[in-house]
Amino acid sequence: MANEFPQAMVIGGSDCDGSAGIQADLHSFFMRGVYGTVALTAAVAGNSYGIHDSVTLPLPFIAKEFEVLADDLKIRATKTGMLADAALINTVADNLEKYDFGKLVLDPVIVTKHGALLLEADAFNTLKQRLIPIADVMTPNFYEAEHLVNRKLKSKDDIIAAAKELQGLGAKNIMIKGQRSADLDTVDDFVLLESGKSFWLPAPFFDTDRRNGTGDTVSAVIAAELAKGNDVESSIRIARSFVSEAIMHPIAVGHKFGPINHWANELVHPAD
Repeated sequence: MANEFPQAMVIGGSDCDGSAGIQADLHSFFMRGVYGTVALTAAVAGNSYGIHDSVTLPLPFIAKEFEVLADDLKIRATKTGMLADAALINTVADNLEKYDFGKLVLDPVIVTKHGALLLEADAFNTLKQRLIPIADVMTPNFYEAEHLVNRKLKSKDDIIAAAKELQGLGAKNIMIKGQRSADLDTVDDFVLLESGKSFWLPAPFFDTDRRNGTGDTVSAVIAAELAKGNDVESSIRIARSFVSEAIMHPIAVGHKFGPINHWANELVHPAD
């Protein structure tokens, strides 16, 4: 029967070298047994050396993508990627409120894992006002969490307090991805669930330059698992394990900053 197979959607941009963006999301959906769809917002000309050009799609076209997907498919979970500006964020929010695309996993692409700011002030404020309040799961990295609460997170207690504050902005479940540094032995992600339950997800730090697409993949796997009907906690735990394996079993693609290995979990845990 039509639309019985689990389907998920990514709202984001194309990364032409396949290491991040919708390509990483679709790799993740495929590996978790979910059919992936896309509301494409932008395209980037980039490779392992860096980003060399980019273009944003017209807003009416983006809105039409939402319309035609809603008219035909049964999307059970959605995740966002990088959203370039306030007008685009408003368009995305309008359509998520208009159509039912299942649970929303918000990857608030604000600051890179190296601390570089990606959103201007008006877009940042629009993200806080329009998308965070409707998110079922939000997955900021360490620096994004700092930016969202407007202070440095110097301890585990600071991270816990930040998660509670972010939950207060409307997002039901929070996953703050841990700081990645060669000075640290582990990467400690923190999770605060809607129920009030919280826990840490530590993993060994693996020093590699093959980490492109890590954040995209975490949120995509969470969305994939939610689309299959898994609960939020299980979805987050599966995503964390998936990404750890993908980082610790790198593949040689590109000359500099390469992608994580989405095949690693199939090689290490073929029965999953």
